[in-house]
Amino acid sequence: MTGQEKIGDQAPAVGFTSMTDGTAQDYQLLARYEDAELARFPDRILSWLQAMDDHSGYQVTRLEHSLQAATRAHEAGEDEETVVCALVHDIGDLLAPANHSEVAAAVVRPYVSERNYWVLKHHGVFQGIYWFHHVGADPHARDRWADHPWYQDCVDFCANYDQNSFDPDYPTQPLEFFEPMIRRVFAPDRVKAPDLESPAPLTRQRPELRGW
Repeated sequence: MTGQEKIGDQAPAVGFTSMTDGTAQDYQLLARYEDAELARFPDRILSWLQAMDDHSGYQVTRLEHSLQAATRAHEAGEDEETVVCALVHDIGDLLAPANHSEVAAAVVRPYVSERNYWVLKHHGVFQGIYWFHHVGADPHARDRWADHPWYQDCVDFCANYDQNSFDPDYPTQPLEFFEPMIRRVFAPDRVKAPDLESPAPLTRQRPELRGW
């Protein structure tokens, strides 16, 4: 098959079965599908957070912990991007609990500063200062990054917004309070591609490809 085809009553699909056989038209179609996925991404973030509203052994749910961390960051006067990072810093617990920090960081990286990406990526190890000694691990493991320019930022993030946000009596803002921030921070026009030379996916480089 070559070119785009409509399969039965399904939406348009590419004509190839191997990527080497794809045409420019095929990849323009896929770029439009990607645009639609990116537009829905804030809703996906919200659904992941809602799914974290379950008991996990603490006095608050994982969602309540996340909301409390974001509330503390907001009350401290952090910028909106950092507040949202505080909100989603443990979203990796839902997606990949064995390496939750790295997963959360990867999720937000196309939308946030390298500083916030670095803080989220390393916050799990930095949190170890508070509890690793109870399980036979090195609480000072974070000190391998002591000379890193964002070391103290991660220390402060954990101290001020993470390790202390398990208080069931803390006046925490609801998820609805943060929803507009989520939609702004994860807006499609903020996407950048850190692992590619191009600054953003195809449809943000060529607006004429956005229309269906």
